[in-house]
Amino acid sequence: MSKKNSLAKRKKQHEFDLQREKEAKEKQNKKLQDKKSKMKIDGAEMKRKGGKFKVGKKKLKTKLSALAKAKAAQAMAVDK
Repeated sequence: MSKKNSLAKRKKQHEFDLQREKEAKEKQNKKLQDKKSKMKIDGAEMKRKGGKFKVGKKKLKTKLSALAKAKAAQAMAVDK
């Protein structure tokens, strides 16, 4: 068997890739948590209903980013 195709090397590489993906996901979640903790809720933003904006005769639907979803979740928690 060639060096490139050895089972031990492939297994180690696979585990390394999984570890790297896990660390990247944790780092992203940590950044999002930091942004959540820094956010302040503005009452003016809550009055406007988002999601649809009328442009001419067409309706555009906007997709919420992870940060926007976090803001909305935090706002809902304050309302309760």
